[in-house]
Amino acid sequence: MMKPLAMRNFSLVTSLGAGRAASIAALRAGATGLAPCRFDFLPFFTHTGEVPGLDGDPLTGTLAGFDCRNNRLALMALEQDGFLDSVAAARSRYGASRIGVFAGTSTSGLLQTEQAYRNRDAATGNLPQNFDYDRTHNTYSVARFVRSVCGLSGPAFVVSTACAATAKVYASAARFIAAGICDAAIVGGADTLCATTLQGFFSLGVMAEEPCRPYDANRRGISIGEAAGFSLLERSGAADDADTIFFCGAGESADAYHMSSPHPEGEGARLAMDRALAAAGLEPADIDYINLHGTATLVGDSAEDHAVFSLFGDATPCSSTKGFAGHTLGASGAVEAAFCALAIQHGFMPGSPHTREIDSDLRSQYVCQGRPARIDVALSNSFGFGGSNCSLLFRRAA
Repeated sequence: MMKPLAMRNFSLVTSLGAGRAASIAALRAGATGLAPCRFDFLPFFTHTGEVPGLDGDPLTGTLAGFDCRNNRLALMALEQDGFLDSVAAARSRYGASRIGVFAGTSTSGLLQTEQAYRNRDAATGNLPQNFDYDRTHNTYSVARFVRSVCGLSGPAFVVSTACAATAKVYASAARFIAAGICDAAIVGGADTLCATTLQGFFSLGVMAEEPCRPYDANRRGISIGEAAGFSLLERSGAADDADTIFFCGAGESADAYHMSSPHPEGEGARLAMDRALAAAGLEPADIDYINLHGTATLVGDSAEDHAVFSLFGDATPCSSTKGFAGHTLGASGAVEAAFCALAIQHGFMPGSPHTREIDSDLRSQYVCQGRPARIDVALSNSFGFGGSNCSLLFRRAA
């Protein structure tokens, strides 16, 4: 059993906008941040969820060495909804060394390296002198950056397990707090657009030209987005109130069925959900809404549906929110945890933009149109390449 942790604050930025208000407004309206890709020079057409304003807002001053698209987006998320103020208050309560930073990313600042190679010295082939791999592309960069911005010195590391990365850091933080290594934790991370990701998924044949359509009979594949999101977690205490959201369970598995495809019957996905329920002391009937990983690939949606139906039947409403902001890869766990928290707080069940005809072979209770609903407990699934699976549970105050 896991002791629930209070989400003292949470923030996010996606192509839907910056901050919680923009996000819940888009979820309610069924709006989408997906648009024809204008990023880089691609030899194919696709839709992406690009966050505007990142190109013209470099990091300066003491943060200049961290400047890259990924850290710019991370800072934008940290600056939303009073998140930095909440961190400062926690730092005053516990001390800078007692707050952990557990971040996730898939590509980190890879774009910075791509640009460096494009701008090599024509004569020598040397990379530009101002290229700082350590503070930009290095996978640890985002955690080091968050620590610097927040003035923290506690334990910190980065998880890079593809699209499960920023879900798994929730579980990591829970273990560190339970072990008494820290009293609070910042969890989350960022992933941004880059040519390697866009061209890589195109080469796998899983990228749609149109906006993605999870669970649709005619789904064509994923739409890639970029995003950042963070939560401040700490033990339940005097600051809890009726609006407090609790992270109450995590389940992880590694089915290792295939490097880029899930087990066709979703065995690893089911195991992760089972473990999350056990950690929270809950039964399938206790779950009011499931935020699916739902990438809109033929194999991925089918495998997840197998797992969800085998555990919940068709009794539990579920949807994929990938049609709103795209598949934000390593950031998707943090983003969809925030979507679940917003759904609980605002009494709203997100729908699935662009999904028009649900695949008749999929048996779960899939929600296409968002609707008002009381949600007490929400489950969020995040699955990554190599069979890295993570399910998280969130609930309202008891």
